[in-house]
Amino acid sequence: MRLPRLVAFALAAALCGHAPVGAQERMLPVPLAVIYPGDVIRDSMLGERAFGFGAGADGSVAETKGALIGKVARRTLLPDRPIPTIAVDAPKVVTINASVKIVFDEGGMVIIAYGSALQAGSVGDVIRVRNQDSGLVVNGRVQPDGSIRVSEG
Repeated sequence: MRLPRLVAFALAAALCGHAPVGAQERMLPVPLAVIYPGDVIRDSMLGERAFGFGAGADGSVAETKGALIGKVARRTLLPDRPIPTIAVDAPKVVTINASVKIVFDEGGMVIIAYGSALQAGSVGDVIRVRNQDSGLVVNGRVQPDGSIRVSEG
């Protein structure tokens, strides 16, 4: 049985310890053990492994540990496998039905009210909140302290 020339060359190069021409190795973060949905990812849970042929070059997998640390797994992450960017999410600061402070701050005028979150959200997300006094539903941006900032328009 004869192998095509390119396959034979690649096989010979691999046997000699050389990567085929055009192959690129990238070090990508991988779980050291199974990470379950809802787990917050810590540095000690991650290692690195080399992947070839441009793995992750399209941005579909996390390329650094820093992009993963502090995030929450959305699905089960398996050991020694690259981590898809859609498999992790920022931790939720506000949960559904949580009591939240609603802040309107415009031109030096500050109005504070309290309400109930109708959606969960991470810092920077826009969520819907029901004002507990008026029953009015407003949209606002989640702040790092868990309050919701609304603005005119």
